[in-house]
Order: sequence, then C-alpha cells, then structure tokens
Amino acid sequence: MATNAQYLRQNLKYLIAAAALTLAACAPQVPDSAAGVGDDTSPFNAPPEIEPGRTLNGDPLVPPVRLSDESGAQNANWQDPRPSAGTPSAGAGSDDIAREAAAALAAAGQNSGQRPVEANPSNPAPVLAGNAGISDENDFAAVSSRQSIESDAERLQRQRAQYQVVNPTAVPDRPQDLSPNVVRFALSTSNPRGQRIYSRTGLNLQARSQRNCAEFASPDLAQIAFLEMGGPTRDRKALDPDGDGYACGWNPAPYRAAVRAQSQ
Repeated sequence: MATNAQYLRQNLKYLIAAAALTLAACAPQVPDSAAGVGDDTSPFNAPPEIEPGRTLNGDPLVPPVRLSDESGAQNANWQDPRPSAGTPSAGAGSDDIAREAAAALAAAGQNSGQRPVEANPSNPAPVLAGNAGISDENDFAAVSSRQSIESDAERLQRQRAQYQVVNPTAVPDRPQDLSPNVVRFALSTSNPRGQRIYSRTGLNLQARSQRNCAEFASPDLAQIAFLEMGGPTRDRKALDPDGDGYACGWNPAPYRAAVRAQSQ
C-alpha cells in the first residue's frame, strides 16, 4: 500500500501538467476584430515618437471667444433697459432721489388712507389725547398743582378721626321658620321613592292625586303643602297615594347627594 501511494504522489504533477496542455489545445482562438481597421487610437498604446526639436500642436476643445474692439466698446456702453423699482439709477441726482422718495410715500399713503410719518429727529414727541381712562396721579406736576404737604396732613387727620374699630360680635340666631322645610325633611328620611311607609286608604286615590297635583307649579311646592296639611302621616288630598311620604313625585335624592358631596 505504501508503494502505491508513493507512486501516485510522484506522478501527480505530471498528470496536472498533461491536463493543462490538453485544455489549452482544445480552446478556440479568438480573432482580433479591430486589426487593420482605421487608426489604433487606444489610450493604452505607446505615445508616438517625436523628432528632436519638434513640438505637437493641436486645437483646443473649446475655441476661445474672439472679441473685436467694436463689440468691446458696445459692451462697455451697454445699460440694463429694465427699470429698477424703488432704486434710483447710478446717474440720478439728488432731485431725482427726492422725487422718487416722495412718490413712494404718496403710494404708501394711498394704500392705508393715511400718510406715513417720516422718521426725523426733529419731529415732535407724540401726544396722547382723549384718553380719560388714565389717571394723572403719577404726574408730579399735576398732583402738586392740586395738593400740598399741608393738604395731605389735613386729609390724613380727617381720616384718622373717622376711623372706627368694630369689635366682632356673635352671629345672631336664625329665626325659627314655622313653615315646612323640604331640605330638612329630605335629610331626615332615608327610604327611596315608591317604598310604602305610611298607610293610605280611600277611593280613586290615583285619580284624585293626578287632579290635585296639577294645582301645584312644582313638586317642591306640592311637598310643602303636603307637609303643612299633616304629611307625611296624613294625606287628606291624596297627594301621596303610594304612602312613601313624598307628594306628587317629589324626590329627596338630590338634596341628600348635595350634602354627601359637600362632606367629601
């Protein structure tokens, strides 16, 4: 086995060289399609030989512009025919500038209806007139013309003479109101509407309740009248047919909710 391996290693390089030669012989030759056609101007070609003492001259890619003396003179005297808005020309004098400024001010005045104020250090300071809402107490000249140190002392003396100290007193008791109070009654109850608490007897209670409740402008007024007539235990006008203590659909829940919200 060792002898075969040594034999293969010795002959491997010969086998590789033979395969390369075989592939080179089988590859077709590509003809040069550009050979003999025109001048070979490839950038990879060697530069042409130049004889000693001879230089190469050629035309530039962009020929220079040739200006004659006449065109130069015309360009020197050329001016832009377009008018420049708001800018005086270089040859304009002081009179032209003044006229253009006056025309610009007049045009600005026509746009707003008022002539603009020209900025000038000699202009007088603006005067505020017709504003009666501003006091002149901070104007020393105005105050000094009306008051003096003596008048201030007299006014202070009068104010001290009128000064009175009021001692706090106890809050007076609220007078007892004999009429029913729906707020107090609502806070004294806890049953919801529709829950029977008091007994009611009679004929046609619902019809009487609808007829009698129509006489009141609001449920609060109906509840006050109901309490004045002996309610909630007594109900002579059938204002509380279900016996919950609340007349004509009056609801104590809003008063209870207001007290709870205030206590939180």
